Amino acid sequence: MRIALVSPYDFAHPGGVNDHIVSLARHLLRQGHSVHIFAPSSRPVEDLGIPHLVRLGRPIRIASGGSTARITLSFWLAEKVRGLLLRNHYDIVHLHEPFTPFLPLSVLTFSTAVNIGTFHAYHGRSRFYPWAKPFLRPWVRRLHGRTAVSEPARQFITRYFPGDYRIIPNGVEVEHFANRPPLPHFLDGKTNLLFVGRLEKRKGLRYLVGAFARLKWQYPHLRLIVVGPGTPDRESLLRLSACGVGDVVFVGGVPYADLPRYYRSAHIFCAPAIGKESFGIVLLEAMAAGLPIVASDIEGYRFVVRHEREALLVPPQNEEALAEGIRRLLDNPSLRWRLAQQGGQRVQEFRWERIAQQTLDYYREVQERVLGVRPQERVPA
Repeated sequence: MRIALVSPYDFAHPGGVNDHIVSLARHLLRQGHSVHIFAPSSRPVEDLGIPHLVRLGRPIRIASGGSTARITLSFWLAEKVRGLLLRNHYDIVHLHEPFTPFLPLSVLTFSTAVNIGTFHAYHGRSRFYPWAKPFLRPWVRRLHGRTAVSEPARQFITRYFPGDYRIIPNGVEVEHFANRPPLPHFLDGKTNLLFVGRLEKRKGLRYLVGAFARLKWQYPHLRLIVVGPGTPDRESLLRLSACGVGDVVFVGGVPYADLPRYYRSAHIFCAPAIGKESFGIVLLEAMAAGLPIVASDIEGYRFVVRHEREALLVPPQNEEALAEGIRRLLDNPSLRWRLAQQGGQRVQEFRWERIAQQTLDYYREVQERVLGVRPQERVPA
């Protein structure tokens, strides 16, 4: 099939939606399909090294759901999008966050293919959708199929746009995270806690820093490794300064190819997000790398891991409870081993090979419903 994958977000910046699209494209290409990725980018395509990426628009930063979205608001893209769609005769146009301005809406306007929309977000309540809903109805009707990456994401979008949504979750490249060597400089006898994520308020780093400060006096060989782009929030820095705790390493953003080595260097993975998470890809990565997990007990994380089975789930925004969860794992090697083993079993359900096949099966199902014939029966134009 000829497939276009559409992202509204700057492809030069890592994020769950873009990572999902890159992995899906890789697996569709392996199966012999033709794939293009449409996305804005703040850097030239040649600098990104992503095959089949079509750069459409320059992104700007917009505050969204406790985070920052980098999207394009360029109206002039319409004719370029129309030309691309006319030339390539796609069978499937798969739009991720299809109602995010403006690129997905432009593509949806001109697409004559079977249009699939995937919804990733969970914000509890949306400020945008209630007032935009009447204006979005023409685009809503142009979606032939809809998926959501989790039950919280499905519940969020159906509050504003009711309908049938197939849950097809995010995936993980299990071998990529399971088979890389650790980083030697972290193998010095210390016990490593790991945080991976953008350094923004909703990821909850300040609570992990507080929990670490509580634990450090009892466990002097404890170290916290923080991996992710951005600048630590003021509360985290003030807490570190006030208690004088060392052994906190801010790594910054790292390439996807190097990320597994940080997981493999850790002993416990910590995900202290305060909410508005629809899924938790970092939990998949940690399980694939064989790590026990302490995470916030929030909707998106509960979709991925179960309390006392693959993770210890603790109340969000509670550094005392987070510290106690970490302490349980520090004091109980058999519990760490059990959570890691069960996580290794659970993560097999999210292998990208399985998720890509579920997505492809859904494409064919919607094609058959919309076109009235099985895809392989179609006569080429």
